Amino acid sequence: MTSFLDKVNWNSDGLVPVIAQDAASGRILMQAWANRDALQASITEGRAIYWSRSRATLWRKGEESGNVQKLVDVYLDCDNDTLCFQVEQIGGIACHTGRESCFFQKLKNGDWEVFEPILKNPTEMYGKSDTT
Repeated sequence: MTSFLDKVNWNSDGLVPVIAQDAASGRILMQAWANRDALQASITEGRAIYWSRSRATLWRKGEESGNVQKLVDVYLDCDNDTLCFQVEQIGGIACHTGRESCFFQKLKNGDWEVFEPILKNPTEMYGKSDTT
């Protein structure tokens, strides 16, 4: 029997991009990566779990910050090479900068303009400051 995992077109590193979308509002919250273990764990645990490329380990969203993403639905695109996690964003913050979404900069007049406020200082979540 073929597993749902076998139907995903993993890249040469065994990863697939994942878009996290707020299930209620439809807002794009972030983009991350998943490997087979991360996708299987997400389904099993009912929460968004990604592959951290920088740490080379599974990353359970919210394990440090408390901003867990409860998994509502999982979608696979037409080329089978991109996932969309529809999530309930616990705490209303998806970005490590303390904002609702990682997509908080908009191109305006040839430059990137920050249009979203910081909801919680990153030092309160992680003990460090990074509000790029």
